[in-house]
Amino acid sequence: MTDRLLRGRLLTFNREPQGGDDIDAYTYIEDGGLLLRNGLIENQGPFADLVSEAPNVPLVDHRPHLMLAGFIDPHIHFPQAQVIASWGSQLLDWLNNYTFPEETRFADPDHCARMASRFLDQLITHGTTTAVAFCSVHKASVDAFFSESTKRGLRMLGGKVLMDRNAPDGLCDKPQSGYDDSKALIAQWQGLARNGYVITPRFAITSTPLQMEMAQALAAEHPECHVQTHLSENKEEIAYTEKLYPNARDYLDVYQSYGLLGEKTLLGHSVHLKSREISALAETGAHPVFCPTSNLFLGSGLFDNAGLRAKGISTGIATDVGAGTSYSMLQTLNEGYKVLQLQGQSLHPLQAFHWATRGNASVLGLEDRIGTLDQGTEADIVILNSRSTDAMALRMERCNSLSEELFILQMMGDDRAIEEVYVSGEPSKKPASPRADITQFLAHC
Repeated sequence: MTDRLLRGRLLTFNREPQGGDDIDAYTYIEDGGLLLRNGLIENQGPFADLVSEAPNVPLVDHRPHLMLAGFIDPHIHFPQAQVIASWGSQLLDWLNNYTFPEETRFADPDHCARMASRFLDQLITHGTTTAVAFCSVHKASVDAFFSESTKRGLRMLGGKVLMDRNAPDGLCDKPQSGYDDSKALIAQWQGLARNGYVITPRFAITSTPLQMEMAQALAAEHPECHVQTHLSENKEEIAYTEKLYPNARDYLDVYQSYGLLGEKTLLGHSVHLKSREISALAETGAHPVFCPTSNLFLGSGLFDNAGLRAKGISTGIATDVGAGTSYSMLQTLNEGYKVLQLQGQSLHPLQAFHWATRGNASVLGLEDRIGTLDQGTEADIVILNSRSTDAMALRMERCNSLSEELFILQMMGDDRAIEEVYVSGEPSKKPASPRADITQFLAHC
């Protein structure tokens, strides 16, 4: 790894801002520096101080751009890269018509390897340096995902989905085989390089009670692993779950009764929650994850962030590609702002950028490693260009504050606003290659 000194406008969060005037919640240095060494942030502060400390370290000058911690996406589907933007229907039909047929292709290890490379390209292109991914039911998909993340030095989390019913034959495992495969994958990948394994019952509809018992056993045997699943995304889904688990008090109780709720549990969507479920989330420390572009695309409903937070529940925010319509955490924050606006809830841009960095890291229990630019943390950094398009540059002519600039990035930014991405201290964003797309198009003509 190459030592580097980065120069630019440095922004990092010390805690969650309570509003726009909460200047103690973040550190902003107009002429800042980051000293990167052995994949970590060796030091940060005013550039003048750092350049005198390390006068012979190669300098990369990113002025006038912003330097932030890399974005974190805590809910995304690796096998759905080629069904994003499939013409809409609601959740269960969307799964049956698009997702499940696509995921059957991941029985092929060569396809898994190609998709893993292209998928991680997309994450980095959009400034995401850590994600929590659902892989497919096939071991090969997990092997490909973690092999590629290891090669690139990324901190990635993911796991094989457990699903033994209500899916095509090619996507169903058995309770015992799902357990055995997961055990083998945990042994191979958990803690290797920067990888973290996630125990992944897809959702209650696709797992029998016996398979939920197997997921419970995995979670008990491997407390170092996270758990991820889906919860209360769609009213039809909720009704079907209650039919399949008639003894459960509610949807969340399916997971709770199998011991799957805790501080390492990530519950995608959590839109239509009952009061008992909210109380149980607060008591167990489990984390709902807001997926705004997906919820809007599938017409699922509006996430009550303020209501959950009032109960002491910490939430994540994520893309949920492929029902989510963009890999960009900037665009995810854009749509999240609008969803909350519809409910009379506010999202200040400082709070938004905290959410996508330190906030999501805290939900994962990894804020000591990622999500900030603090000394000793892993050197995952995104360089943001708030003048990356003509429209943004025009708007920036009238920008008078850091908060305004962040809001412009949040509402107008996408992958073009990502000037560079450092992964473990190494520049990693590839240049756009539109000619490859043209070549593929011509090959099909």
